[in-house]
Amino acid sequence: WLVIDRKVYDVSEFSKRHPGGSRVIGHYAGQDATDAFEAFHNDKSLVKKYLKSLLIGELAPDQPSFETNKKKSLLEDFRELRCTVEKMGLLRPNYTFFFLIFIHLLVLDVASWLVVWYFGISLVPFVIGMVLFTTAQIQMGWFQHDLGHCSVLRTPKWNRLLQIVMINILKGLSASWWNHLHNQHHAKPNCFRKDPDLNMHPLLFSLGKTLSMEV
Repeated sequence: WLVIDRKVYDVSEFSKRHPGGSRVIGHYAGQDATDAFEAFHNDKSLVKKYLKSLLIGELAPDQPSFETNKKKSLLEDFRELRCTVEKMGLLRPNYTFFFLIFIHLLVLDVASWLVVWYFGISLVPFVIGMVLFTTAQIQMGWFQHDLGHCSVLRTPKWNRLLQIVMINILKGLSASWWNHLHNQHHAKPNCFRKDPDLNMHPLLFSLGKTLSMEV
């Protein structure tokens, strides 16, 4: 069970079919998932149709909808800030900007191979080609990151499709693998055992008093 806008939902079975994966939604079991729900879903009207069949109740009037370790005033400030940012249009993508980013990445990638092909693999052309290729690969990683967040194009479908082109074809990695891990990171950032970015503990990673004590 989890809470969204003070309504309680049983997602036990639905979590297996959840497009974002069962682990992301499972990280909020028994907790308030309102802010995560707002952040992860662009088309909330569509998602709420699925929620209707999962609704099993509502919190009692005297029952807080936030965790005891969180400050109510901080949550309220954050939600107000998010509404302000959305109203100002700061989350709307600039299509011209991203189009130019995409074109310049393709140019850099192609140029890196053409330099080596045309001038050979002597030291200077090899270094130039390596610099061009490395720059393109790093920038592709950040571009596919924005695509993975569905922040570039209008619909998740087209974002996912272009992400597959960027990370699967041009970088040789898996979009599904990346999304599976990165969605968990944003669902529970810096929460040990829930944020995959911290799962190197205890041998390679330790930060802060709590993790240090666990080590």
